[in-house]
Amino acid sequence: MSALIDTLREIVGTPHCLSAHADMAPFLTDWRGRYTGAAQAVVFPADTAEVSAVVQACAASGTPIVPQGGNTGLCGGATPLPDGAAVLINLSRLRRIRRIDPANNAITVEAGTPLAVVQAAAREADRFFPLSLASEGSCEVGGVISTNAGGVQVLRYGNTRELVLGLEVVLPDGQVWNGLRSLRKDNTGYDLKHLFIGAEGTLGIVTAATLKLFARPRSSVTAWLAVNSPAAAVALLSRLRSVAGDRVTAFELIGRTSLELVLQHIPGARDPLESAHPWYVLVELTDTRQDAGLAELLEAELERAIADAAVHDGVVAHSESQANTLWALRENISEAQKREGFSIKHDISVPVSAIPEFLERAGQALEEAHPGIRVVAFGHLGDGNLHYNLSRPLRDENDAFISRTLDVGRIVHGLVATLDGSISAEHGIGQLKRDILPVYKSAIELELMRSIKKMLDPAGIMNPGKVL
Repeated sequence: MSALIDTLREIVGTPHCLSAHADMAPFLTDWRGRYTGAAQAVVFPADTAEVSAVVQACAASGTPIVPQGGNTGLCGGATPLPDGAAVLINLSRLRRIRRIDPANNAITVEAGTPLAVVQAAAREADRFFPLSLASEGSCEVGGVISTNAGGVQVLRYGNTRELVLGLEVVLPDGQVWNGLRSLRKDNTGYDLKHLFIGAEGTLGIVTAATLKLFARPRSSVTAWLAVNSPAAAVALLSRLRSVAGDRVTAFELIGRTSLELVLQHIPGARDPLESAHPWYVLVELTDTRQDAGLAELLEAELERAIADAAVHDGVVAHSESQANTLWALRENISEAQKREGFSIKHDISVPVSAIPEFLERAGQALEEAHPGIRVVAFGHLGDGNLHYNLSRPLRDENDAFISRTLDVGRIVHGLVATLDGSISAEHGIGQLKRDILPVYKSAIELELMRSIKKMLDPAGIMNPGKVL
């Protein structure tokens, strides 16, 4: 072990190779605090060449590797196992913006670049990078790609997979595949980049990416609306898209319990409406034209919706500050839940039309099995992705409830499967869902996945214990 650490220190420099437990500790626990592992060392390479050299050294000694970015993942995918055998490779020093090509609507950045920095660089070039997450100030491009992150604007722009033009990847033997193409059309065989998007570092380490840019929105309008049910929210989405089309860029569903947690735990949070309602929608429209008349369009349609009793109340933001305040209520739900304590979390997707049925049937089944259960449901209704989190209202009852995670999961995931959905919409598999994945993936899918893993990583050193 000491010989490997000496080699790693020669590659990255002694200050960038941590081996003392106290120094490594911040990198060995996931954001939620659910998983804590151990490692031989945590290394911070400065560029792709150093990543390649570190991987070669680990491969030569048969040492497992765990790639890590901003460590904001929600399934334990960037946390090493407790056995302490792995070397954790943190990519945070790889944060150069290599190239911006506005005419081609493309930007090439390194894996450690924070998502917010990519967004800012696009704005400076009078362009727009649409991926938006609550953790965008700290999550990094490599992790976003490795988990195929979604966020609030998938409705208009798609998941990370749809935003990647090319990748640079260090393979499990240390070779570097340079696939940093910026082409929209390249029909020369297998599109290899898709193997690594969403693979959670199990097939290689993403070190750089070429990403799509778009015309910068120059007008927007945001509204917080009260509806009576998820079915009413789905109908409202259809209604707004019929009058605004793709200008509906975000459409978030938020249950009252979710909002109450934010009001309780986030200083300065205020209820936008005078009275409580069971469900809320946070909607955003954007346009590349300055004079698009979005506020007038939205307000006119909302007047009709209120007259039809499709919407019960609402507030339209009339400044960027007001819009940010509304978005903060949505984006702070996860932080508020973290402060409240552990819960059984589900990141599921079903067809948009099936969301009301899922919420009704899941709620009934869980209440029958666990009377008094608290459901915190929110998420990206526009693309069918819900965060469906469960706990007991009293903390002293919650530890026993958390121990029923598998039983609760069978109810939730079984219903998701019945509705032709997915047990992981945007958070990945990691450690959290590794053992239940075989229940919901067909045997042939799993065998194909294992075959790809074995071909690229025959020694099984890349992020062991994750996904498969």
